[in-house]
Amino acid sequence: MNLRVIGLATLVVFTALLPLAASAGPAGGPATGPTTRSGPDAPRAAPPVTGQDPENGDAAAVERCGPALTSRDGIEAQTCVLTENGDTWGRTYYRNASGEELRSVLSLMGPGGRTVQSHCAVEDGDEPGSCETPRERTSGKPARYWAVAEFAGSTDGTGPLLLRSGSNSAAPSAS
Repeated sequence: MNLRVIGLATLVVFTALLPLAASAGPAGGPATGPTTRSGPDAPRAAPPVTGQDPENGDAAAVERCGPALTSRDGIEAQTCVLTENGDTWGRTYYRNASGEELRSVLSLMGPGGRTVQSHCAVEDGDEPGSCETPRERTSGKPARYWAVAEFAGSTDGTGPLLLRSGSNSAAPSAS
Protein backbone atom coordinates (compact mmCIF):
# COMPACT_ATOMS: atom_id res chain seq x y z
CA MET A 1 0.00 0.00 0.00
CA ASN A 2 1.21 3.50 -0.76
CA LEU A 3 2.84 5.18 2.30
CA ARG A 4 1.07 8.46 1.55
CA VAL A 5 -2.33 6.74 1.73
CA ILE A 6 -1.38 5.10 5.04
CA GLY A 7 -0.12 8.42 6.39
CA LEU A 8 -3.27 10.25 5.32
CA ALA A 9 -5.49 7.56 6.84
CA THR A 10 -3.54 7.75 10.11
CA LEU A 11 -3.87 11.55 10.15
CA VAL A 12 -7.64 11.31 9.66
CA VAL A 13 -7.98 8.81 12.52
CA PHE A 14 -5.86 10.90 14.92
CA THR A 15 -7.66 14.10 13.94
CA ALA A 16 -11.00 12.44 14.68
CA LEU A 17 -9.79 11.18 18.07
CA LEU A 18 -8.08 14.37 19.28
CA PRO A 19 -11.29 16.20 20.32
CA LEU A 20 -11.94 13.32 22.72
CA ALA A 21 -8.48 13.74 24.23
CA ALA A 22 -8.95 17.50 24.56
CA SER A 23 -12.36 17.19 26.19
CA ALA A 24 -11.22 14.49 28.63
CA GLY A 25 -8.53 16.74 30.14
CA PRO A 26 -5.50 15.62 32.10
CA ALA A 27 -5.92 13.42 35.15
CA GLY A 28 -3.61 15.62 37.23
CA GLY A 29 -5.63 18.84 36.85
CA PRO A 30 -4.88 22.04 34.98
CA ALA A 31 -1.25 22.47 36.09
CA THR A 32 0.26 19.56 34.13
CA GLY A 33 2.58 19.72 31.14
CA PRO A 34 5.21 22.19 30.01
CA THR A 35 4.40 25.80 29.27
CA THR A 36 6.99 28.22 27.95
CA ARG A 37 6.96 31.74 26.63
CA SER A 38 8.50 32.74 23.33
CA GLY A 39 9.50 36.00 21.69
CA PRO A 40 7.61 38.21 19.22
CA ASP A 41 7.71 35.54 16.47
CA ALA A 42 4.58 33.73 17.71
CA PRO A 43 2.47 32.90 15.82
CA ARG A 44 4.40 33.22 12.61
CA ALA A 45 3.04 34.58 9.34
CA ALA A 46 4.56 31.96 7.04
CA PRO A 47 5.74 28.37 7.52
CA PRO A 48 9.44 28.69 8.28
CA VAL A 49 12.10 26.16 7.36
CA THR A 50 15.49 26.72 8.93
CA GLY A 51 18.77 24.91 8.61
CA GLN A 52 19.37 22.06 6.22
CA ASP A 53 17.26 18.98 5.57
CA PRO A 54 17.97 16.27 8.19
CA GLU A 55 16.78 13.62 5.71
CA ASN A 56 20.03 14.28 3.86
CA GLY A 57 22.09 13.60 7.00
CA ASP A 58 22.44 17.21 8.17
CA ALA A 59 22.25 17.97 11.89
CA ALA A 60 21.02 21.59 11.65
CA ALA A 61 17.61 22.42 13.15
CA VAL A 62 14.61 22.20 10.83
CA GLU A 63 11.18 23.60 11.71
CA ARG A 64 8.21 22.55 9.52
CA CYS A 65 5.10 24.57 10.30
CA GLY A 66 1.52 24.62 9.17
CA PRO A 67 -0.36 27.84 8.49
CA ALA A 68 -0.97 30.48 11.16
CA LEU A 69 -4.67 30.31 12.08
CA THR A 70 -7.03 32.64 13.93
CA SER A 71 -10.34 31.65 15.50
CA ARG A 72 -13.35 33.91 15.86
CA ASP A 73 -12.84 33.54 19.63
CA GLY A 74 -9.54 35.47 19.50
CA ILE A 75 -7.05 32.61 19.52
CA GLU A 76 -4.11 32.61 17.09
CA ALA A 77 -1.91 29.54 16.68
CA GLN A 78 0.67 27.92 14.47
CA THR A 79 1.95 24.39 15.02
CA CYS A 80 5.33 22.99 13.98
CA VAL A 81 7.46 19.87 14.03
CA LEU A 82 11.09 20.49 14.92
CA THR A 83 14.03 18.18 14.24
CA GLU A 84 17.58 18.70 15.46
CA ASN A 85 20.53 16.40 16.19
CA GLY A 86 18.44 13.24 15.84
CA ASP A 87 15.57 14.47 18.06
CA THR A 88 12.05 15.43 17.00
CA TRP A 89 9.39 17.35 18.95
CA GLY A 90 6.25 19.40 18.44
CA ARG A 91 5.70 23.05 19.27
CA THR A 92 2.71 25.36 18.96
CA TYR A 93 3.00 29.14 19.05
CA TYR A 94 -0.10 31.01 20.23
CA ARG A 95 -1.75 34.23 21.34
CA ASN A 96 -4.90 34.11 23.44
CA ALA A 97 -7.15 37.17 23.29
CA SER A 98 -10.30 35.19 24.18
CA GLY A 99 -10.75 36.83 27.57
CA GLU A 100 -10.22 33.61 29.54
CA GLU A 101 -7.48 31.11 30.35
CA LEU A 102 -7.69 28.06 28.09
CA ARG A 103 -6.29 24.54 27.89
CA SER A 104 -4.23 23.24 24.96
CA VAL A 105 -3.39 19.65 24.06
CA LEU A 106 -0.39 19.32 21.74
CA SER A 107 0.14 15.92 20.10
CA LEU A 108 3.21 14.80 18.17
CA MET A 109 2.51 11.78 15.98
CA GLY A 110 5.19 9.73 14.30
CA PRO A 111 5.97 6.46 12.56
CA GLY A 112 4.52 3.26 13.97
CA GLY A 113 1.54 5.00 15.62
CA ARG A 114 3.75 6.63 18.25
CA THR A 115 2.12 9.66 19.90
CA VAL A 116 3.47 12.06 22.53
CA GLN A 117 1.19 14.65 24.18
CA SER A 118 1.59 17.75 26.31
CA HIS A 119 -1.20 19.54 28.19
CA CYS A 120 -0.58 23.28 28.54
CA ALA A 121 -2.34 26.11 30.31
CA VAL A 122 -2.85 29.02 27.89
CA GLU A 123 -3.01 32.31 29.76
CA ASP A 124 -5.29 35.10 28.55
CA GLY A 125 -3.59 38.14 27.07
CA ASP A 126 -1.91 39.50 23.99
CA GLU A 127 1.50 38.08 24.93
CA PRO A 128 2.73 35.31 22.63
CA GLY A 129 3.37 31.90 24.14
CA SER A 130 4.36 28.41 23.14
CA CYS A 131 3.86 24.82 24.23
CA GLU A 132 6.17 21.90 23.41
CA THR A 133 6.08 18.13 23.57
CA PRO A 134 9.07 16.34 25.04
CA ARG A 135 11.85 15.62 22.55
CA GLU A 136 12.20 12.05 21.37
CA ARG A 137 14.75 10.26 19.23
CA THR A 138 13.75 10.49 15.58
CA SER A 139 12.61 7.15 14.21
CA GLY A 140 12.75 6.96 10.42
CA LYS A 141 12.39 10.08 8.30
CA PRO A 142 11.53 13.36 10.10
CA ALA A 143 8.96 14.16 7.38
CA ARG A 144 6.84 11.29 8.74
CA TYR A 145 6.12 13.27 11.94
CA TRP A 146 3.31 15.78 12.36
CA ALA A 147 1.82 17.73 15.24
CA VAL A 148 -1.68 18.95 16.11
CA ALA A 149 -2.64 21.45 18.81
CA GLU A 150 -6.20 21.86 20.08
CA PHE A 151 -7.40 24.73 22.23
CA ALA A 152 -10.40 24.08 24.52
CA GLY A 153 -12.64 26.70 26.08
CA SER A 154 -11.81 26.04 29.73
CA THR A 155 -8.81 25.26 31.92
CA ASP A 156 -10.13 21.80 32.82
CA GLY A 157 -10.41 20.79 29.14
CA THR A 158 -14.18 20.26 29.24
CA GLY A 159 -15.11 23.33 27.22
CA PRO A 160 -15.77 23.45 23.49
CA LEU A 161 -13.00 23.07 20.93
CA LEU A 162 -12.08 26.61 19.88
CA LEU A 163 -9.18 26.03 17.46
CA ARG A 164 -7.24 23.14 15.93
CA SER A 165 -3.83 23.88 14.39
CA GLY A 166 -1.61 21.40 12.57
CA SER A 167 1.88 21.15 11.12
CA ASN A 168 0.44 20.16 7.76
CA SER A 169 2.95 21.93 5.55
CA ALA A 170 4.89 20.08 2.89
CA ALA A 171 8.23 18.55 3.85
CA PRO A 172 11.20 20.88 3.26
CA SER A 173 13.31 20.30 0.20
CA ALA A 174 17.08 20.52 0.09
CA SER A 175 18.49 23.52 -1.75
